[in-house]
Amino acid sequence: MALVGLLMNWLIGVVRRLSRIGVLILMIMESACLPIPSEIVMPLAGFALCNSMHDILIYSLIGTIANLIGSWIAYLVGMLGGRPVLFKYGKYVLLTKKELIRAETLFKRYGDITVLIGRMLPAIRTVISLPAGIFLLNPVRFTLYTFIGSLPWNFFLTYLGYELGENWYIIEEYMKYLDIAVIIGTAILIVYVLRRIRENGR
Repeated sequence: MALVGLLMNWLIGVVRRLSRIGVLILMIMESACLPIPSEIVMPLAGFALCNSMHDILIYSLIGTIANLIGSWIAYLVGMLGGRPVLFKYGKYVLLTKKELIRAETLFKRYGDITVLIGRMLPAIRTVISLPAGIFLLNPVRFTLYTFIGSLPWNFFLTYLGYELGENWYIIEEYMKYLDIAVIIGTAILIVYVLRRIRENGR
């Protein structure tokens, strides 16, 4: 708990002191697979830095641009380092072998669209860029799917932080319930898309 408290205080300090630059840096770190939770950064930005819907949109876009930059860093790590490097050194940035294998399995099963789907799944959303780099996903599609998958997530968190005000921090406590809902919704979407593809292929 002490470490969690220290991390929380550090994140609050960075966001309050550096505002837009702070959010940009922290979200780049998160998408580059460092243990920085967007579930804290973006709601905090919504509470501490946003005074209108315009501000919410601006910070959502900043978070998304940061996600693109960080995801490209992770993509290059996957492309240049490959599977052995990730399995060997991932533990040093709190990436477990289990998480990496889950992301890799999704990628093998669903192909390019996994990047979009993965942005909506807990534990997978930050590491999905690594197998994308390993499998050399088309750069344009990687960028597009990352943007489309990241923007709604960042907007949602920023807006919640804005609406909750001083109680913004409770979001992190209830994220597991949101994650369950997102997993169910994503599973339904996958089944629907696969059925449509099969029907069109007949």
